Amino acid sequence: MTGGARVFVASRNAKKIEEMERILAPLVPGVEVLGLDDVGVHYDEPVEDAPTFEGNALIKARAGFAATGIPSVADDSGLCVDALNGMPGVLSARWSGPPKDDERNNRLLLDQLADVPDERRGAHFTCAVAFVYADGPDGQLVVEGRMPGRVLRAPAGEGGFGYDPLFVADDTPDGRTSAELSVEEKDAISHRGRAMREIASRIAEHL
Repeated sequence: MTGGARVFVASRNAKKIEEMERILAPLVPGVEVLGLDDVGVHYDEPVEDAPTFEGNALIKARAGFAATGIPSVADDSGLCVDALNGMPGVLSARWSGPPKDDERNNRLLLDQLADVPDERRGAHFTCAVAFVYADGPDGQLVVEGRMPGRVLRAPAGEGGFGYDPLFVADDTPDGRTSAELSVEEKDAISHRGRAMREIASRIAEHL
């Protein structure tokens, strides 16, 4: 891949863009990662109405590529709680209703799990990452990453975003939440980190 390659991340979530850039940078040298506020193109962000993470990621990546002409990456991720039959799932970001609010979502989740014993508080984060680099089904690919763990009874930590303060990954034996991990520790085990590392080498082939 030559220098000057660009990838558009169809998001305004600065933390998400930074996270993707951290993971991609060593795997796709010289890549410039752009967000919605960097491209100078206004378009209506599509409604994420697919029933799966993969479907929603593709909706966003296709819209980004159509609007910018730049190879586009988008992800859809969420928390799937065993005791809630996999919910909030694709509804994770808006679990407590509009507008999106992490703290309110976390309070609602804790209320819903208040009577669930510790041994039944298993959950996993799922992330589907879609990359669209050309029109048509041959110009796209999707991968999925998972991070299994459990939901705590109270939040801990100031880092991360979303449900991170309530979630302890199985790969964190000292019991720290995802919000208490360093960015390097989180990237190494996170659902998004796993998906991005898997897709990065394939992105490089098409830039």
